[in-house]
Amino acid sequence: MAMNRIQFQPGLSMPDFFARYGTEAQCDTALVEARWPDGFRCPCCGGSAHCVLRAGSRKLFQCNACRHQTSLIAGTVFQGTKLSLTIWFLAIYLISQAKTGLSALALKRQLGVSYPTAWLIQHKLMNAMAKREERYVLEGQVQVDDAYLGGERSGGKAGRGSENKIPFVAALSLTDDGHPLRVTLSPVPGFTLKAIAAWAKTHLAPGSTVSSDGLACFTAVTEAGCIHQPTVVAGRKPKDLTEFQWINTVLGNLKTSLTGSYHAFNFRKYSARYLAAFTYRFNRRFDLSTLHQRLLIAAARCDAHPEHTIRLAETHC
Repeated sequence: MAMNRIQFQPGLSMPDFFARYGTEAQCDTALVEARWPDGFRCPCCGGSAHCVLRAGSRKLFQCNACRHQTSLIAGTVFQGTKLSLTIWFLAIYLISQAKTGLSALALKRQLGVSYPTAWLIQHKLMNAMAKREERYVLEGQVQVDDAYLGGERSGGKAGRGSENKIPFVAALSLTDDGHPLRVTLSPVPGFTLKAIAAWAKTHLAPGSTVSSDGLACFTAVTEAGCIHQPTVVAGRKPKDLTEFQWINTVLGNLKTSLTGSYHAFNFRKYSARYLAAFTYRFNRRFDLSTLHQRLLIAAARCDAHPEHTIRLAETHC
């Protein structure tokens, strides 16, 4: 059997990580480069001339033109933190390199922080992943399928009517030679024509050819300017559906990731973030050695979200 070159990438080793980001000064420098790759820009007036002051242990940048002062972490995922950047950078490394995901409990043990702190770090970084994924749409040949997160509660309803099941759309774009390229996993209110039409307008490029298992709601992708190609699968087992091999593989990997990493989480409130974290890593699997750096950039350019907003329910669920 031929070696899977994606799975056998070297990535970034732990010794190399600590050599690059083992000190607070190294993390400061890396965060400056991630936040302002073309040099400092004042968030108020856009000026570049500045001086660097110190506010305790944090760098403070003062614009020479308008005198506005901003700290290195203001307006980023790190805003308001009392933790050292070395802790945050280690969290970024661990979360980005964990192929099957990393629970807050495991992160707590790795970082040496409390569980609430580890949970908040994890969700802030997953939120940054979700915001980054919002910039992309699928195009070309796309496979879609309906799926659910969760299962029945003791004494509750079974099947699709379970109170603990969250519906989501799984979609996968393919390369010209039929191999997986990008995936999107999106919670939806339900599998209705209206919900799928709204989903398609957000996540699909007009002109895409969408293949589905014939579920009636997927005809609504035509409202987004896409071509729908249904395939009747009644009576056929998933292993026999070679035309949907890749989307079924992705869903299988997602199930393995969630069940292997998380004992439980609130599907209704936080499903979008957990799905986005899986999506983020999958879509950047071709270059594992830079995955931590790309997550750092996402964290540096994502708006600050305090704990109370992180804990709010996802609006589309």
